[in-house]
Amino acid sequence: MTLILGLESSCDETAAALVDSDRRILAHRVAGQEAEHGPFGGVVPEIAARAHVDRLAPIVAGVLGDAGVSLADVDAIAATAGPGLIGGVMVGLVTGKALAHAAGKPLIAVNHLEGHALSPRLADPDLKFPYLLLLVSGGHCQLLLVKGVGDYRRLATTIDDAAGEAFDKTAKLLGLGYPGGPAVERIAREGNPHAVPLPRPLVGSAEPHFSFAGLKSAVARAAASGAHSVADLAASFQQAVVDCLVDRSRIALTACPGATAFVVAGGVAANGAIRTALTDLAARFDRPFVAPPLWLCTDNGAMIAWAGAERFAAGLFDDLSVAARPRWPLDPAAETVRGAGVKA
Repeated sequence: MTLILGLESSCDETAAALVDSDRRILAHRVAGQEAEHGPFGGVVPEIAARAHVDRLAPIVAGVLGDAGVSLADVDAIAATAGPGLIGGVMVGLVTGKALAHAAGKPLIAVNHLEGHALSPRLADPDLKFPYLLLLVSGGHCQLLLVKGVGDYRRLATTIDDAAGEAFDKTAKLLGLGYPGGPAVERIAREGNPHAVPLPRPLVGSAEPHFSFAGLKSAVARAAASGAHSVADLAASFQQAVVDCLVDRSRIALTACPGATAFVVAGGVAANGAIRTALTDLAARFDRPFVAPPLWLCTDNGAMIAWAGAERFAAGLFDDLSVAARPRWPLDPAAETVRGAGVKA
């Protein structure tokens, strides 16, 4: 049995966790930054990086204390090395390097997206490769065939905004505050999802990718018109995102008949309306639907520790010279898409 310490600092959550190879989470702590970023309506990278500097060391000490272990008991240090806000990524990775060097332990540089991609296997020991993954977060919206640890085939990505990014920008447009995703979901429960006619970009097209920039712009125009309540705007926006995700996922499910399950992960996977719609879609294709617990969908140290455990078992370690990366695709061989593309 191996014990992995995982560190996460890619955006605005500072987190650490201890996870063993039997999928036991011995301890985990997460510190959010809502108070710091709330006045700005979104994440300010420099503020986020400074908060990670202040919080990460005490969180690591707290996790070790909670589990009643020392650094000497840990088999490896796993730290997010990208993609993400480069200042925050550097804080976590440098901390991981320092701990690994001081304790004489191996370092595992984890792709943050791989942390999300493998997190369902932490929650569900019966989930086997290959599975179809819808990865929906603040910075990414992708469909991937997860063939194994470090082995991914990208089927679709966003050509502009990610789904979570669209949620955050819509929340800001509607004056709902930060973080935007939960705020939109809360007020959407009070609205009519069919009240505001909004576009569903690329729905019905043969192109497999996602697009949300036009939807965000349509919400801005509808809000400026003054003809709709905030609740109806939020509900209609959320329904449009659901329809886009379902339509694009349908194409991917059709293209992957050998996938063992349909899996969703990432922060947006915590949205109840999205989970319900995707559960129904999986049932139509007679596939198991797998989603991590809500707390494991948002950024956390446990998913990084578990990705580290999976890579440890595969003998995948990193040198202390490994660099932090603001962008790091899971499938480097995937073709470049039109539009933004860089988020692939």
